[in-house]
Amino acid sequence: MESWPWPSGGAWLLVAARALLQLLRADLRLGRPLLAALTLLAALDWLCQRLLPPLAALAVLAATGWIVLSRLARRQRLPVATRAVLITGCDSGFGKATAKNLDALGFTVLATVLDLNSPGALELRACCSPRLKLLQMDLTKPADISRVLEFTKAHTASTGLWGLVNNAGQNILVGDAELSPVSTFRSCMEVNFFGTLEMTKGLLPLLRHSSGRIVTVSSPAGDMPFPCLAAYGTSKAAVALLMDTFSCELLPWGVKVSVIQPACFKTEAVKDMDQWEERKQQLLANLPRELLQAYGEDYIEHLNGQFLHCLSQALPDLSPVVDAITDALLAAQPRRRYYPGHGLGLMYFIHYYLPEGLRRRFLQSFFISPYVPRALRPGQPGLTSARDVAQDPGPKPGPSPTAQ
Repeated sequence: MESWPWPSGGAWLLVAARALLQLLRADLRLGRPLLAALTLLAALDWLCQRLLPPLAALAVLAATGWIVLSRLARRQRLPVATRAVLITGCDSGFGKATAKNLDALGFTVLATVLDLNSPGALELRACCSPRLKLLQMDLTKPADISRVLEFTKAHTASTGLWGLVNNAGQNILVGDAELSPVSTFRSCMEVNFFGTLEMTKGLLPLLRHSSGRIVTVSSPAGDMPFPCLAAYGTSKAAVALLMDTFSCELLPWGVKVSVIQPACFKTEAVKDMDQWEERKQQLLANLPRELLQAYGEDYIEHLNGQFLHCLSQALPDLSPVVDAITDALLAAQPRRRYYPGHGLGLMYFIHYYLPEGLRRRFLQSFFISPYVPRALRPGQPGLTSARDVAQDPGPKPGPSPTAQ
């Protein structure tokens, strides 16, 4: 019987030492998950010995074992005690589900809603404890934000504010960046970025005093150029970078900052198909004639249909996102990034490690498949090729679209 090469044995020694340490600290349990992980590592070892040089096999096996054991570890949680948390955007979706979960755990929850009489607000009032306080707030209105900040400071004077969950956000329109009005970009930035910035800055004195947590719900659309989500994705990219900056700057104060990047989940906003149809009709009605002729109404219809099909595949169970937010608030060492939902690991691997052409084709096939604008279809009047543009780079006669 062949003996294992020394690199493989060294990797197993490292994995065994890590597992033993976790078992002694009660971070790891003996059970089927651990047995399954060890079986997979043994299969990986068998493959590595036959396909890789000894040192490469050592690196792959040791790294995989370390990551697997880290995933299996039971993360140490802080006690809830009298901790208070403010959550924005609790009318529906992740905000409402998180407010219910944190209230059940014993948190003092301050939940902001757009409408105190909305179905979501009424549901929270009916099913949660008296500790939960509902606060009306529109992130585009400075007076609302100031009122919520003052209430929070007064209401947490004795307990302190442990956490802020920046959940409120909006996506207004599905369409190419050229088709999206500038006002759409401004609206998304106003809620998703500036509203989050103002809330975070306003509560930082309380969070610094408690060495608390900031948890912000962003989106993979802020990391990758999803077709037709330019306004939404740009605002989410901005807020993710802002949180990374806060994470570095607040480290000396003991404030930990986490960003949640969820997959597509079936929230109330996702399920409301009528709103997307209404927004599509508004886009068609207000689109400049030149753009409508260049792209074509069927192009916009295709985008909307593909987007609605993608939403129909959304995950119905919101608990992975709620669990990620809860872990970011209570874990002794929370992660900087959480990726709840299926398929995100593969998506990010493709985005970061594969060539640009493959990345683009993957996003198109995963989200919205390509569709040729009307002006680029063969036989259409006004078809302009790249060669034509290169031969005649000068301005064409006619009125300037900015002169209207």
